[in-house]
Amino acid sequence: MAFALLAGLAVMAAAQAEPEPLQTVPSLDVPRYMGTWHEIAKYPNWFQKKCVSSTQATYTLQADGRVQVLNRCKTDQGEWSEALGAARQIGGPTSAQLKVRFAPEWLSFIPLVWGDYWIVELDPDYQWVVVSEPKREYLWVLSRSPQMSTATYLSLLGKLETLGFDLKKIEPSRR
Repeated sequence: MAFALLAGLAVMAAAQAEPEPLQTVPSLDVPRYMGTWHEIAKYPNWFQKKCVSSTQATYTLQADGRVQVLNRCKTDQGEWSEALGAARQIGGPTSAQLKVRFAPEWLSFIPLVWGDYWIVELDPDYQWVVVSEPKREYLWVLSRSPQMSTATYLSLLGKLETLGFDLKKIEPSRR
């Protein structure tokens, strides 16, 4: 009996530790999302190792409905480093789930070159956004301006904790 009770408690504890599946915002107005976004914070990742400051992404809607993505940042030498990619919506025209690739166009038929880009929090006025993916391995807090108010940032951290993100992994970005 005691073993069954302990086993049951262990299963319940494991279930509580596992965060709910990540959800996106209910709707995205893609044309309104276009423009430049400044990185405020992120989970560190291998493909941004050379970035030391001024990280930003510029999204431009193309005639075919895809989005051109230009990511840029300053290196430790003070030079701009850029990566040009493409994004496409998954789902309907207001879906907040996108796929992004930075591999060459001729490789775009390979599913593995496309990464998930999910909008999980979005300001109603499109002034800030939180981007991640289903496994919560990547995270970016972006803003239309290079700075975000402390109150807004702290509020977002609270939301991220509720969504199951590890706040200890978040790294503020340098301007």
